[in-house]
Amino acid sequence: MSALPSPLPEADCRICPRLAAYRDDNRAAEPGWFNAPVPCFGDPQAELLIVGLAPGVTGANRTGRPFTGDWAGDLLYQTLAKFGFSEGVYDKHIDDGLRLRNCMITNAVRCVPPQNKPVGAEINNCRPFLAARLAGLPKLKIVLSLGKISHDSVLRATGVKLKDAPFGHATAYQLPDFTLVSSYHCSRYNTNTGRLTEEMFENVFADIRARLS
Repeated sequence: MSALPSPLPEADCRICPRLAAYRDDNRAAEPGWFNAPVPCFGDPQAELLIVGLAPGVTGANRTGRPFTGDWAGDLLYQTLAKFGFSEGVYDKHIDDGLRLRNCMITNAVRCVPPQNKPVGAEINNCRPFLAARLAGLPKLKIVLSLGKISHDSVLRATGVKLKDAPFGHATAYQLPDFTLVSSYHCSRYNTNTGRLTEEMFENVFADIRARLS
């Protein structure tokens, strides 16, 4: 069995041609932005790993930190603070001093995709980095997947068949090495349409906090 790669792709990763070209275009238009595969953020001894979909073009792709600078991050970091998974104040930029406690955040796809929609090959190409992140957390107990793509990629990274753990909001499955909890993604679209309310999102975190207590 081949060794897993580093949890972070190279700064100018070219594995996915479409994503690399999109990064190049963004770098040309906005040279002051991060415009690279976005690293994980949080506690290396975390028991909770949160897995999102991919960086937003004006969010993490701009700031260089997952869920930082966009609506989804506003809700996520607000909720993390409420349930004791962070300290400091989230101020939408990488130098705000925010720290995560017993929690880490990553994405199933590390580079920003056009229209926020990675294709299957790009998700597959980035999965070894997700697998490496999962394997690299020695105290991992719970993975929270935000959205179906994240959920399915976590399952594939761990060798679990999708039919054995279908995605659903507030579902929880005991996998060999951790519990997989899932939620609708905390995107502006989902919150604006009422598919995900703050109460629904907080209930997921209340369940996670209870499982870790």
